[in-house]
Amino acid sequence: MEFFNNLAQIETIDDALKQLESLQTITPKIVKALEDAQKFHEGQLRKSGIPYVVHPICVACIVAHCGGDEAMICAALLHDIVEDTLCELEYVYENYGDEVGALVDALTKIVEIRNEELTSDTSDKKLVVQALSFRKILIASIQDARVLIIKISDRMHNMLTLDALSTAKQIRIAEETLVVYAPIAHRLGMSSLKNELEDKSFYYIYADSYNKIQEEKNAKRQNLELRLNDFTQKISKLLLNNGFLRDSFEIQSRIKRNYSIYLKMQRKGISMDEMLDLLAVRIIVKNQIDCYRALGIVHINLNPIPSRLKDYIALPKENGYQTIHTTVFDDGAVYEVQIRTYDMHKSAEMGVAAHWKYKSGSISPNLNWLKDMKESSSVSKSAEEFYEVTKNDLYREDIVVFGPDGKTFSLPVGSVVLDYAYAVHSDVGDMAEKAFVNNQRVSLLQKLKSGDIVKIEKGDVAQTRCTWIDSVKTSKAKIHMRTMCHNKIKEIDKKVAINILTTIFDKEHKFFDEFMRNHNLEDRIGQAATDLAFLQEITNDFKREYKIDNSFFAFMRFKTLNLREQVFDNLILHTNRNISELIFDHCCHPKFGDSVVAIKNGQRAIVHHKLCNKANERINQGINQLFVTWAKHAKVSFRVIVSFENKQGAIAEFLTTLAKHNYNVIKVEYDGHKNSFSPVCEVIIESDQKDTKIIKEILQKKYRIIKFVNLKDAYQE
Repeated sequence: MEFFNNLAQIETIDDALKQLESLQTITPKIVKALEDAQKFHEGQLRKSGIPYVVHPICVACIVAHCGGDEAMICAALLHDIVEDTLCELEYVYENYGDEVGALVDALTKIVEIRNEELTSDTSDKKLVVQALSFRKILIASIQDARVLIIKISDRMHNMLTLDALSTAKQIRIAEETLVVYAPIAHRLGMSSLKNELEDKSFYYIYADSYNKIQEEKNAKRQNLELRLNDFTQKISKLLLNNGFLRDSFEIQSRIKRNYSIYLKMQRKGISMDEMLDLLAVRIIVKNQIDCYRALGIVHINLNPIPSRLKDYIALPKENGYQTIHTTVFDDGAVYEVQIRTYDMHKSAEMGVAAHWKYKSGSISPNLNWLKDMKESSSVSKSAEEFYEVTKNDLYREDIVVFGPDGKTFSLPVGSVVLDYAYAVHSDVGDMAEKAFVNNQRVSLLQKLKSGDIVKIEKGDVAQTRCTWIDSVKTSKAKIHMRTMCHNKIKEIDKKVAINILTTIFDKEHKFFDEFMRNHNLEDRIGQAATDLAFLQEITNDFKREYKIDNSFFAFMRFKTLNLREQVFDNLILHTNRNISELIFDHCCHPKFGDSVVAIKNGQRAIVHHKLCNKANERINQGINQLFVTWAKHAKVSFRVIVSFENKQGAIAEFLTTLAKHNYNVIKVEYDGHKNSFSPVCEVIIESDQKDTKIIKEILQKKYRIIKFVNLKDAYQE
């Protein structure tokens, strides 16, 4: 976009001020903010040697370009003075008021929040850092979403001026931008910034692929632009011949952006020559009725593809986006056609910032998702979990379904009935018992499609559905289900821990109730069900206490109470009892890695899933139990086929990624010579990690996974 290209060229304070004056009425408060920004940043330079204050002024320009208000402009100008200068936050509050002060405070907190959540045993440090940044930004924005717009504008200008940094820093910042900032811009409906952030990130992360696409576009540009011009003239003539006045519409045309082309090639495994819809036009009219008139004219005179018609005017996206999308054939070429009003165009380009309205601090309806983020943050154990649960709600394609009263609900593609139930209300999701889609009884895990009419019937009690968490799509559903499961398992673990202790010491439950009270263990005792070290600590404390209060003969008896490890293939018991056999009960079919419990039955240990109803009946009865853990499993082999960009060192980078996550590479086959743009690599790997979720997600960020299968299960392909 021309605006961003011009902004990237600004190197002096005067040029930056001229740009801001062309975009925004300079009020006395903004004049004061400009003076303070220059005063506090005086003498500071950026890596490029440009005066530092040029940066906050340019950030203010982007905020103004997006339609930001006076408070946002001031906060943009002052966003670095607390972090990078001697200025105190109190000064901002005293001189600019609570509104600007709160914005600057939130922007500062994004930087200041301590990285205490970075875990030492994580499998991917980079992922954790990105997840933590993601969480910081969203948490700081929950009270006032304008913080998001300022922060995204800040990152936009940083991306425009990355050339002064080292290659390593360029790639690190670009990766974080693609993972964190672009999805947030997308969720805010700020397509203009989202597109620029994606293309700039793509340029720095995959420079070879970016340049190759650009070279191919340049080679074909004359032909593509001629086709676009012909098609645009045809559309214009059709509109004029069917009642539109020359000044009542505008037609924009474009060749699709590099990152969009790259994603499609990776997703479909095709070359740029094989892409049909490289060209797009946008018809902008004065009102909604004209949108549908234009659509009718296009469809009557050209050949539409029915499956590609999407009406986001009648059914807007959750972020407020409104446009009609259709795709048509014309003279052997395929064109994407978008139709919207001028107001819709402004909103689509700049998102919520284009029509910012604050009413007594209440959140805009299009920003209700931030409330869900707050809830997700409060129950997530780590930044990674928060990112994992919420990322799909930020960067998603939506479907629209209807409640029985006609109310519309936007859900991500792939959502099931239970996602809808939680979208209605958390209580509806928790207590959902029966579901009907289009008047037909269906499962709560039935996938939904646009236009479905959904009805939920509630039961009398909330249901815990721990095995369904991976089947739902929305963060709201995942968070509520995960919280219920966590609470249920926590209660089960308390009972299991007591049962294990009563089995070890052959004592009644009431005896340990007293012991817990004396040692303040009521809230922590459940840990002994899964943490062997903690269990041994408690047993040692108990033995010491018992030794004081009882006879020498009782003390001698405790010598036989040391926990011994007993290995049974996949499971290990730690107990002082002799167990001759371990079997799995058939009622719940626990599989490797599941949370399990071991119930003592004579000299046998019977293993159940921890959430098994039959097992819980016996646990509640105070049955004898044993401490059980899974043994380290034998290595599992996988066949992986991926497609990635054709650049020097790409295979080495791919294999290094696998090795870093403890996957041994057994065999490698590469066919880059067959497809110069999107080569395919096939590897056989092995690991003692049976759960491949983490490595799949890591690989999917850089490569298109064509296949990832357990070799033992390959017959199921």
